[in-house]
Amino acid sequence: MTTTTKSSTRKLTIARAMAEATAQEMRVDPRVFVMGEDVGPLGGVFGNTRGLFDEFGAERVRDTPISETAFIGAAVGAASDGMRPIVELMFVDFFGVCMDAIYNLMAKNTYFSGGKVKVPMVLMTSTGGGYSDAGQHSQCLYATFAHLPGMKVVAPSNAYDAKGLMTAAIRDDNPVVFMYHKSLQGMGWLGTEKGATVPVPEESYTVPIGKAAVVREGHDVTLVSLAAGVHHCLRAAKVLEEEGFSAEVVDLRSLVPLDRETVRTSVAKTGRLIVVDEDYHSYGVSGEIIATVAEHVACRLKAAPKRVAYPDIPIPFAPTMEQWALPNADKIVAAFHQMMRDQ
Repeated sequence: MTTTTKSSTRKLTIARAMAEATAQEMRVDPRVFVMGEDVGPLGGVFGNTRGLFDEFGAERVRDTPISETAFIGAAVGAASDGMRPIVELMFVDFFGVCMDAIYNLMAKNTYFSGGKVKVPMVLMTSTGGGYSDAGQHSQCLYATFAHLPGMKVVAPSNAYDAKGLMTAAIRDDNPVVFMYHKSLQGMGWLGTEKGATVPVPEESYTVPIGKAAVVREGHDVTLVSLAAGVHHCLRAAKVLEEEGFSAEVVDLRSLVPLDRETVRTSVAKTGRLIVVDEDYHSYGVSGEIIATVAEHVACRLKAAPKRVAYPDIPIPFAPTMEQWALPNADKIVAAFHQMMRDQ
């Protein structure tokens, strides 16, 4: 693992951090190239390929037609033949038209070949709602990809992690699904979570895939989330602190591999667990985290775990309805108060 020792006060958005990591790897490895819709001169709809076309040209930064099955399938072939493609599925919601290329090819070819064929590719895709783009452009679908074996899955909450995870993903010999949340990208038209824009070193470094981070220490309750949900948890923790409670916040960063030990260690200390997930409530990451704790004998719970997740409904277009459905800090605080009443 490559690490960095150089401190930095330069702040980047997640979009710029992703682009910088990609450019740095492209400079040192000619096998790395980028492919997808509007990734060229436009720099990506969400800014994460900005500047790459000017530096590397159309041969290595390839705009594609609107045919996800074709260009993701092509990326699988290129990866299997020794290249290291980075391919963008613009919205994770579009996975339905290209799932065969993702799950039956990208995720399984190494297994099918008995380990003889590696598929070192990154599939980056946007997640999340909050800006009224309705049910076909606003889902997270974390659990959908994490549930399917053969792929690593990451979801950063800040620019430092985004750069390190992208570098690690490009270098990994396995397919990695890089799920970035729109509200964290730093694109003004989407609105931006200020806490996602953090100091990022200029030099190349990696953040290990499969290692969670305790981003706030506490002893009364463990709040577990990923991507945008981490910032909801941090805001909730500040409110609870004013009320005299100490909340620990765990940023999963990776879903596959899942750092169960960090979660269990935190819950063993606090005795209480709330999981926050913008993906759907049922059959999702929140249930998996709760099961991870419940199945471990060392975690003696003081109260039943709770989850704050998206209700099992299509995502509404109307702003008031969508905001009603989305997780937020107020819902986390309310879940904690209910937990304390019930225990």
